Amino acid sequence: MTNIFTIGYEGVELAAFLRSLRDAGVELVIDVRELPLSRRKGFSKTLLAAALERAGIGYVHERKLGAPKPIRHELRKTGDYEKYFRRFNAYLQTQHDTLKQLVKACSDTSVVLMCFEMNADECHRSAVARELGKITGLDPIHLQVRGGARHGQLPKSPRLHTGQGVSAA
Repeated sequence: MTNIFTIGYEGVELAAFLRSLRDAGVELVIDVRELPLSRRKGFSKTLLAAALERAGIGYVHERKLGAPKPIRHELRKTGDYEKYFRRFNAYLQTQHDTLKQLVKACSDTSVVLMCFEMNADECHRSAVARELGKITGLDPIHLQVRGGARHGQLPKSPRLHTGQGVSAA
């Protein structure tokens, strides 16, 4: 991997999303949603893959790097992000082979991990990016889409960077 970006599509239009990816030089979108479905127009797996292909960007869905249903549903019920990240980080430790295979397959590629949540601080993709960063030595960068591309480092949240599930509050 030459770059590791993350991006969320919450509240954005597909055209602005695609523009942000092109502006950042992304070559491959890695969809880390367990279920690549969306009510948001253009962001379900098949339509998104087709739009990305037209834009010259590859698409891969990596279900194993999605947050498992029991972990997601518990977060919806409790709103407890500390517990959510603790449980997801534990699950992610069982996926090191998947992460290593992904790094090997994308050795010369600029990738973006995509999920729904706009705020990387509240999304499991930040934990996946952290683990990929450990393997590659790259610092993940979070892209924001608000009519165009805005670039910035992932937030320095203890729960994102230590893997301990500690709340940023």
